[in-house]
Parts: sequence; structure tokens; C-alpha cells
Amino acid sequence: MFERDVVADVLANGRITAEDVRVLRRSIYNDGAAEAGEIERLFVMDEATREQDPSWCELFVEAIADHLVDQVEPEGYVSEENADWLIARISRDGTVKTVTELEALVEVLEHAKSSPDRLVAFALDQVKKAVVEGEGPLATGSGIASGRVSRDEAELIRRILYAFGGDASIAVTRAEAEILFDINDTTAAAENDPAWNELFVKAIANFLMAASGYAVPPREEAMRREKWLDAPSGGIGDFFGRIASGGLSGMLNAYRQPSSEDAWAARNARVEANAATAETVTAEEAEWLARRMGRDGALHANEKALLRVIRDKAPTVHPSLKSLIAKAA
Repeated sequence: MFERDVVADVLANGRITAEDVRVLRRSIYNDGAAEAGEIERLFVMDEATREQDPSWCELFVEAIADHLVDQVEPEGYVSEENADWLIARISRDGTVKTVTELEALVEVLEHAKSSPDRLVAFALDQVKKAVVEGEGPLATGSGIASGRVSRDEAELIRRILYAFGGDASIAVTRAEAEILFDINDTTAAAENDPAWNELFVKAIANFLMAASGYAVPPREEAMRREKWLDAPSGGIGDFFGRIASGGLSGMLNAYRQPSSEDAWAARNARVEANAATAETVTAEEAEWLARRMGRDGALHANEKALLRVIRDKAPTVHPSLKSLIAKAA
């Protein structure tokens, strides 16, 4: 329990002061952990106040992440049940209610070793709502104009994608790729921050490589390396180059032949055991990419950049991509 009825004070005053935060922190962490009742009261205070000391966000985010990831089972992970609870608690009609709650959601993803797929898709969808529809706390709380990806939004997307690359989720997923394409389609004519352009190309390349059965590096590493796209060994060039050498069979061999004796060897061995399945997925995902690109009737700059990467590294690729690559020349 809190030292004094700080909740009543906060609700009566309509604001959270630095002193309120100090009292709350002392009450929560003196006994080592926030109880479920205290967590609920933190949500009530966040949603009921417009004036909040900057220290409030730090405490709120920390307490929610500690509780969901470290203090409830399974420790270190977000369960399906806890993901459902968090989504229901922080959103109304599919939209997160406050910026602080959105930050807490991202912190939970960053803090956990693994989370359900839909939790990261839900987080990405909040950015999409702000950029595409001009809705949600990102749009209304910060004055962000819809139809453009700013540096802050690109960084938030990067954080969400990085966070989900835990011990069970290496590659960018189809659901994530779909959201990234939706954002890209909507903002294609806008002056997006260059950080978005780079992130889009690298994230979709990461998705394509993994969908083809190749042992991609962890998504954080793949999207962080400045020269990853041009890496002579182990990067996307090595992958597409080996596809080029053997057509469709080369696509299968692209993951069968590790480029070096490195940390990916174990992953490559596991992928090789599922070769037949990977070959089927390769065709499916290549055809999905072909359908998804230019779905609104135009090939956008970021899509062309991705296709040029494929063209430069693999003169022969899956047939469904050839006509698109020609348009991107």
C-alpha cells in the first residue's frame, strides 16, 4: 500500500507532482515489487491526469515492465494471457489511451525475453494509427502530422522491432512486414526522415531472407549494421548471390551453405533439417512480396530501393519478382 492516499490527492488535484512520484516509488519498491492493486492504481492516475512531472513516466514504465515481466509467471517472458490483459487494459477500441501507456508497452517488449506475436503487432499498429490515420496518443499528444514518418516515429518503430528479436523471434514476421508496407504506402509522397527509408529496406530484407529459409542474423544486428546490405560474407549480398548461382535450387542452397564458421552455424543446421518446408515457403513469400509491392498501383522509392538491392546481388531471382525488378531499374 502507498504511504499516504496519494491516489486521492492526485485525482483531486488533476496532476502528478515530483513529490507524488517520490512517495509512489518509495512505497512500491520498499517491499521490492508492485502489487497488482498498486499497478491498477498507477493506471488510474495516468489516465486521469493531464499534468505530470517528467519523473512520472519513468516510474510508471519501470513498474509496469517489472510487474509483467519479472514478477508474474512465466518470469522473464510475457504469456499469452498477460499480453491479452495488457492490450485490454491500455487500449480503447484498439488504440492505446496515453503516451505513457504506449511507452510502457514498448518497455515490456524490450524487457522480456519473448512476447506473443500479436503484442508487437499491436505496438506497431499504434505507430501506424498515428502516421496513417492521425489517431492515438502519438498523434494527439505530440502534434505529429499524419502522412509522414518523423525521426522519432522511425526510432519508435526500430525499438519495437529490436525488442521483439528475443530468444524465440529472430526474423521480421509477415504481420510486421504488412504494417511496414502500409505505413510506406501512405507516406510514399511525403518527406519522410531518412531513418525510415533505411529501416524499411533493411526490415523487409530481413523478412525476405528468413522467409527463404536463410539463417538471418538477429534482427537487431541486421538492422543496426550500417554496411549490412553490402557485407561480402553473411549479409544479404552473400544470400542473394548464392540464389543467383542456382535459380530456385540455389535459393534452397542459400541457407544450406554457411558463409563462415560463426555463430549462425547452429541455426543453419536447424534450418537445413526443414529444407522441404523452406522451399515451399520461399515461393509463397516471394509471390507475396510481388503482390504486396505496388499494390496501390505504384512502386514507391523505398520499394524500388529494396528491389535494386535484390537486382544487384542476384541477377536471377524468383520469376514473380523479375518484372518488378525491371521497373525499379
